[in-house]
This record gives sequence, C-alpha cells and structure tokens, in this order.
Amino acid sequence: MPSTAPSKFAFVELHEKATTRVAADFLRHLIAALPYKVHTVLTDNGIHFTDPKYPGAAVEEVKPALAAGEIFRCHSFALACAQNDIDHRLTKPRHPWTNGQVDE
Repeated sequence: MPSTAPSKFAFVELHEKATTRVAADFLRHLIAALPYKVHTVLTDNGIHFTDPKYPGAAVEEVKPALAAGEIFRCHSFALACAQNDIDHRLTKPRHPWTNGQVDE
C-alpha cells in the first residue's frame, strides 16, 4: 500500500534576519502547514536555535514546567518544540557531514 506522507516537502519563508523569534515562528508555521506530525527537529547550534551558554536542547526541561503551569524563562525555539511535543536535537559542532541533512 502506498504511503500517504510525502517523501519531500518544501516550505519556505523569507526573513531579513534569523532571530530566535523568527526560528520559533517558522517552526510553528511549518507544523501548521504539514499534513503529518513532526516528532524530531535537527538543527545546528546557532543562537537562533539554542543558548550557547547552555549546550544541549532544553525541551525536556521545559515540558514539565509547562504542564505544571510554572513561570519560567527559556529559549523561544525550545518553547516552540516543547509546546508541540517535538524532540529537538543538535548537530555536533564542526561536523560538516550533517550540513543540509534531514533526520526522518
């Protein structure tokens, strides 16, 4: 039986700058446009995706705070991932073989 999910999906937005807010909103817009659920996002370690002072994704720390209704501060991309139950993974620095690759 053929798969209902597309093998490739192009989604583009043009922005003047890549900010944390733009990255988070782009993810939210992509999720709204996709006909299937996103479960994992692989990004580089840019400041628009993660806080360089705290390496690693913070989604697993944000989810319990959201569920408990706590007041907290976090990176906006981590919040977008946590709100949509998405695992955010980061590429290893200086490993060019992950450039332009998509994790399915």
